[in-house]
Amino acid sequence: MDWPSEFYRYLEVERGYSKKTVEAYSRDFHDFQMFLNDTGSPDYLAVDHRDVRIYLAFLNDQNYSRNTISRKIASLRSFYQYLLREEAIEENPFTYVHLKKKTAKLPRFFYEQEMQALFDAVAGEEPLQQRNRSLLEVLYGSGLRVSECANLKLGDIDWSAEVLLVLGKGNKERYAPFSRHAKDALQEYIANGRKALMKKTDHDFVFVNNRGGPVTARGIAYILDQIIKRSSLDSQIHPHMLRHTFATHLLNNGADMRTVQELLGHVNLSSTQIYTHVTKESLQKNYRHFHPRA
Repeated sequence: MDWPSEFYRYLEVERGYSKKTVEAYSRDFHDFQMFLNDTGSPDYLAVDHRDVRIYLAFLNDQNYSRNTISRKIASLRSFYQYLLREEAIEENPFTYVHLKKKTAKLPRFFYEQEMQALFDAVAGEEPLQQRNRSLLEVLYGSGLRVSECANLKLGDIDWSAEVLLVLGKGNKERYAPFSRHAKDALQEYIANGRKALMKKTDHDFVFVNNRGGPVTARGIAYILDQIIKRSSLDSQIHPHMLRHTFATHLLNNGADMRTVQELLGHVNLSSTQIYTHVTKESLQKNYRHFHPRA
């Protein structure tokens, strides 16, 4: 039985993982198999706790980051848990592997003044300006992942309910509300800018490139780079920063964690808890409000 191939099929079909995620699992297993071959024990079904400890030492000697080691071990733990479920092995050798907790980094986000600078940079009535403005409104106003934004179609917009039907990770659907600003920007762009850009093409994707074809995730990253170059900001931008900003601003303005979890499409609340940090702006506001000497 080719268990690795069965496992990848299980991840893609039953778990609904994307091809990129499955490829990452495949790379992690391939690296482990190469290690087993080099150590003279190529049978992955015979791996025990001693082999796992030696592999951990090997990864540390290779100067992999803590995050990379943690990911590799998590991938292999999932693979061997699958083998255990299929009764191909009697014990998961990765079950009791405990790594030191990785240092949590605060997600990078924009302050409200910085977001205004970005919106100022996309002002105008040219087709690409209309597209960029509506793209920025959707990413910041609805907290979509870049891939979700790129895959958004005209039929996914419910104008009356003011929500977007979003296909997220693992092919899970959710509704994402959009703001009045996003609604105005989208309606203007779809009625005018999008039509001008799509003179020679025809498809249902909302966001298009300068040739009228569907914009890609990489294309969105490029668009955002151009926006920040035209703005008054000197910081760098990554598409996910707008999603971080969306969550941070919601929480800082009083939204509860469960609501933000649903809006982001997180399966586990722990994924949302990275946003429990407070901004310097919020700290100052609360300090002035609550401290008697402030």
